[in-house]
Amino acid sequence: MTSSFFGLQTSLRGLLTQQQALDVAGHNIANANTAGYSRQEALLEPTRPYVVPSNSVNTGAGAQLGSGVDVAAIRRVRDQFLDLQYRAQQMSLGDATARTTSLDQVEGAFAEPSDDGLAAQLSRFWDAWSDVANAPEDAGARSALVTTAQTLTNSFRTISDQLTAVAQQAQDEYDAITGANGDVANMASELAGLNRAIGDAVFRGQQPNDLMDRRDQLVDRLSQLAQVSVTDTGDSRWRIDFGGVTLVDPSTPTGYTWPQTLTTPGGKLGALLDLASPTGPALSYRTQLDAVAADLVSSVNALHTSTPFFDPAGTTAATIAVVATAATVQTGSGTASGENDVAQALARLRGGTTDQLYQALVARVGTESQAAVRAQSTSQSLVDSIEDRRQSVAGVSLDEEMTNLIRFQRGYQASARTMTTMDELLDTLVNRTGKVGL
Repeated sequence: MTSSFFGLQTSLRGLLTQQQALDVAGHNIANANTAGYSRQEALLEPTRPYVVPSNSVNTGAGAQLGSGVDVAAIRRVRDQFLDLQYRAQQMSLGDATARTTSLDQVEGAFAEPSDDGLAAQLSRFWDAWSDVANAPEDAGARSALVTTAQTLTNSFRTISDQLTAVAQQAQDEYDAITGANGDVANMASELAGLNRAIGDAVFRGQQPNDLMDRRDQLVDRLSQLAQVSVTDTGDSRWRIDFGGVTLVDPSTPTGYTWPQTLTTPGGKLGALLDLASPTGPALSYRTQLDAVAADLVSSVNALHTSTPFFDPAGTTAATIAVVATAATVQTGSGTASGENDVAQALARLRGGTTDQLYQALVARVGTESQAAVRAQSTSQSLVDSIEDRRQSVAGVSLDEEMTNLIRFQRGYQASARTMTTMDELLDTLVNRTGKVGL
């Protein structure tokens, strides 16, 4: 036979179970606005029943008597497939964002179209030759020409320096992120510590949901920097591959290995490496700008034959320089006073190969910058869409949690009322039953 206190034990078990469920709902509500938090739910299951012996019932087949309810687990509600999708799009967003930022700086360097842009200054340079052709003996016109040319060459050098700076900034940012004390190292160290804590908790039979949320949050951040893949090695510990190398491995003494050379980075780090490389956008733009400068030097010097107008050795945007002075500006091919055929020929270079090369460069910058902006916008929309779907699964609904609070509160009250009734019943049996057996 069961003990007279069996009912008390059943109601007490229900009381404690409903209290745990209430605590879970309260924890969800408290973290409704916590970034990276995953909704938790208490999974309730009936406890092992009490087996009534076969000779204790009329049928002789025995029976099972329910012993109450218990919390089987506190489950973290999360969709791993949505996590994979989110991290893949985060990588694309990181790449597009880095490119958009750098190309925006490149557009600022060219400042086209504007009165201070190189196109406007080239136009003023050709205008200055027209002025000299109209007044070949005017020293003021020749002096203005030299000043305009010097301003033009200064702009070439300034843009070249800014393009070099864009590439260097990309390299510096990459070095800062991947350095010994950078973001990757800090996140890898924290992930290794979380791996150990989660593994120890699972070994003790616990469910470290909040620690798992923090680990997922860090992996989400890593996914924006480079390609990330996760493998469960057992006891809920993860091996994390990052950019083609193993970043976090529970089998190593420290739990992670960094710094390393990424083989297939992708994401923001992949974009930064590309932007900093000689074949990347910024330095390839500089190469095209060098071609514009070289064409300007060669085409002008080919007509200005008495003395070089531009330094023949300065054939890049960084080295282009004016060597002519107002006194050495050549206006005509002969020696007679007032000749202007050379100045006219130089003025007719307007719209020639120099201008065409520069227009092609500006068009390329604009096209690639717009493409980067579109890619960033598309990636951001996809990330937002997947995040909305993740939140629909893992996010906390205050209405649902308030309903759960009422439901579990009613269960708690019912268990408490049962315990009170059982207590009163036992009190009556113990204290009010007369003496027997005398």
